[in-house]
Amino acid sequence: MSLTVVGSMAFDALETPFGKTDKIVGGAATYISLSASYFVKPVNVVSVVGGDFDQDHISLMHTRNISTEGVQVKQDEKSFFWSGRYFNDMNSRETLVTELNVLGDFDPIIPAAYQGCEFLMLGNLAPQVQKTVIERLTTRPKLIVMDTMNFWMDIALAELKETMAMVDVLSINDEEARQLSGEYSLVKAAKVIMAMGPKFLIIKKGEHGALLFNENNVFFAPALPLEEVFDPTGAGDTFAGGFIGYIASTGDTSFENMKRAVIHGSAMASFCVEQFGTERLKTLSQDEISARVQKFVELVAFEAEV
Repeated sequence: MSLTVVGSMAFDALETPFGKTDKIVGGAATYISLSASYFVKPVNVVSVVGGDFDQDHISLMHTRNISTEGVQVKQDEKSFFWSGRYFNDMNSRETLVTELNVLGDFDPIIPAAYQGCEFLMLGNLAPQVQKTVIERLTTRPKLIVMDTMNFWMDIALAELKETMAMVDVLSINDEEARQLSGEYSLVKAAKVIMAMGPKFLIIKKGEHGALLFNENNVFFAPALPLEEVFDPTGAGDTFAGGFIGYIASTGDTSFENMKRAVIHGSAMASFCVEQFGTERLKTLSQDEISARVQKFVELVAFEAEV
C-alpha cells in the first residue's frame, strides 16, 4: 500500500523542565513519516527545506525506506524554524520564535512516482497548500487524512473549510474542535465538524487520550500513563503517522480498523515523548511497538458483569 505524507521538515529549538536543545530536526512530515515507516513501506514525502537542512537526517529517512524525491531543496534559503518553551505541566507552551523561511511560499511538487498513492496524510500546513496537493494528484486516494490547527482557523477559515470538504478524516485537538465548531461539548462539536465534510473526526486530548467519531459511533482511546514526559513536541504528528501507517498497512478504512489505528498511533506518540525531538523514533523495534500496543489493550480490558 502506498502512502504519501505532506508537511514541514524543519528545525526546532526546545526548552522543557527536563532540559533544552539548540536546533534539532523536527517538522510534521518528519515525525509523521518516521512513525508511519514502522508500519508501511515506502513512505513518500512532499516537503521543502533550505540549504541548511541536515543531510544526515535525509540519509536516516532513506534507511527507513522513506522517499524524499518530493522534498524540494532551496539552497540559498533557510529551513522553517520554530522555538518554544514548555511549562511544568507539559500541556502548555510558549512560542518564542517562528520563522517560516522556505515554507512561506511552499508550492508542493508531486513526483510522478507518487501519483496513484492510495493513502494521503496532509500534515499541518496552510489549507491552500493542502488543497493544492489534493488537486495535483491524478487519482483520488482511498483515504485522505488532514491535520490542522487554530492558527489557520484564525486567519484562513474559508480556505480551511474548502479543504476540509475534500478529506475523509480530520485530526485536531479539543481546543481546536471547540473553536472550529463553536460548541463546548465535544460530541456536539464532532457533529458540527463532520457536517463540514470529513466522514471521520479525531479529537486529540493530549495526556487524556483521543476520541474517534464517525456518524453516531464514538471510540475513546486512553493515553498511556507515563512516569515522565520528556518532550511533547511532535507527539500529535507521531500519532498521525502511526494512525495512517497502520491503516495503509492493512488497507482497511472501516471504523473498526480505525479504532485499532488510533491505538497504534497512541502507542507511537507515547514513545515520541520519551526523548527530545525524533530521537526515540530512530531506535524502535517491532517488538517494542507490539508490547506497547498490548499495554494499551490491557489498560482498557475488563469483564463486565451485567
